[in-house]
Amino acid sequence: MQNSISATPGRNVVVVGTQWGDEGKGKVVDWLTDHAQGVVRFQGGHNAGHTLVIKGVKTALQLIPSGVMRDGVPCYIGNGVVVDPTHLLAEIQRLETAGVEVRSRLFLSEACPLIMPFHVETDRAREALRETSGSGKIGTTGKGIGPAYEDKVARRALRVQDLKHPDRLATKLQELVALHNAELTGYLGAPALAYQPIYDGAMRAAEQLLPLLADVGHLLHQAHRRGDCLLFEGAQGTLLDIDHGTYPYVTSSNCVAGNAAAGSGVGPDQLHYVLGITKAYTTRVGGGPFPTELPMDVPGTVGHHLSTVGQERGTVTGRARRCGWLDVPALKRSMIINGVSGLCITKLDVLDGLPEILVCTGYRLGGRLLDILPLDADEIAACEPVYETLPGWTESSFGVTEWDQLPLNARRYLERVKTLIDTPIDMVSTGPDRAHTILLRHPYRA
Repeated sequence: MQNSISATPGRNVVVVGTQWGDEGKGKVVDWLTDHAQGVVRFQGGHNAGHTLVIKGVKTALQLIPSGVMRDGVPCYIGNGVVVDPTHLLAEIQRLETAGVEVRSRLFLSEACPLIMPFHVETDRAREALRETSGSGKIGTTGKGIGPAYEDKVARRALRVQDLKHPDRLATKLQELVALHNAELTGYLGAPALAYQPIYDGAMRAAEQLLPLLADVGHLLHQAHRRGDCLLFEGAQGTLLDIDHGTYPYVTSSNCVAGNAAAGSGVGPDQLHYVLGITKAYTTRVGGGPFPTELPMDVPGTVGHHLSTVGQERGTVTGRARRCGWLDVPALKRSMIINGVSGLCITKLDVLDGLPEILVCTGYRLGGRLLDILPLDADEIAACEPVYETLPGWTESSFGVTEWDQLPLNARRYLERVKTLIDTPIDMVSTGPDRAHTILLRHPYRA
């Protein structure tokens, strides 16, 4: 007898970053949402920043799925996301002010852990202590993401569902305020926080958030049975994954495709295609090893070109992103971890005008030649990149929407990347706008 669920038509796509984040996932999710009946965010918090440019208008999103910019498409925030209630409501307000209808189609998992003010203060105080002690900053955004995930794993977190029960919330909150104040005052040298303002703020937020609460996993199950196409949106990038990234210079959640199931409440059998997003070069925000990093301070250098032409500043923090050549060994690691079905190469146009383009094809480490990123951050820092040089192009690729219209050497560059990574390139982004996209193979029709 044929299983009725597996026989249901429709394909679901997972979009993940394959580098250290900031690959342009938001634009791709927005583009693909035209073919989806639901978009799901499955991990991270408002430390993620997805910038969309639609008909020249820029919109920055941090918690709400990028599919919100398509009218009528349901958007889901899965249980794997940590939620700052104040920030979520402010983001909703910004979208509504811009004329985007949000509340009737935004569904918030009751199981999402809440980020509270003491998480933010703990995050910032820890980072300040790392800097003053000389141990080196990790480069967190200071949004309270890590401490919130810590409380989740310790089984003491406040969750969105607690907002439905004021007395239960009060009891749990009192314990958490006392716990975090002990660290803030006793170890981090920071002032204590008062309980009552935090409780009052949570209750004010509850009035607006309670109508959004939903059993997201069950809703997605029902959508899948209807044959809806779903789009799962990751934040950050694979090399920032808490388990598989350049630990400890990582984020506090699993950014990889497999977490789309655990972070939203669906089975892995419902993840059909994984689209890996990769810049045509490499960037990184914050601390940690970066084998192909280039100096950016000197005008006329490649690093300066990538930084300025690519407008490489973090969406959330505004920090300058470190820039370097494309790193194939790092991408190979991401292909394996995510089971990538196809790639979308973004920001190809940033390479316009460079006389030659280098691609890191391997590393030298202690007399060995490696073709894949090591797992140890200290070993990565000691790696010496091995480069292959390809000719650049002087023609513009900006806004090109057809493969044959790309400069010849741009096509050759992409073909070489495809061969080195052994993964098909299905999409190419040639500019920030929704329309600046070359489609080679559609993820929903693959």
